[in-house]
Amino acid sequence: MLDKSTRRKKRTRNKLKKISERDRLSVFKSNNHIYAQIIDDKKGITLASASSLEKNYRENKDLTRKDLAKKIGEEIAKRSLAKGIKSISFDKGKYRYHGIIKILAEAARNAGLDF
Repeated sequence: MLDKSTRRKKRTRNKLKKISERDRLSVFKSNNHIYAQIIDDKKGITLASASSLEKNYRENKDLTRKDLAKKIGEEIAKRSLAKGIKSISFDKGKYRYHGIIKILAEAARNAGLDF
């Protein structure tokens, strides 16, 4: 029997791949870092990515996790818009849509991504 988070991840990802023809914004968070990437499922490649492991975020130690999520959301939106990707589907993975995941999604939406 699968646990709740695994079932949620499978359900979310299968719905996105079945229904949507858009590229996918996938989010992953660990205890220390946040990762976001735009994925083209047809070709199986990553088109744009941003994470808290990048040098400009690692050097800034006074950012809280919420501030970091907002910055990552804005950065992934900026990078995807630079590549001409405006419309995406949001893959929250095994996480519920609240807290850091919600902050990242709203920052990306406010920066110009459509999902």
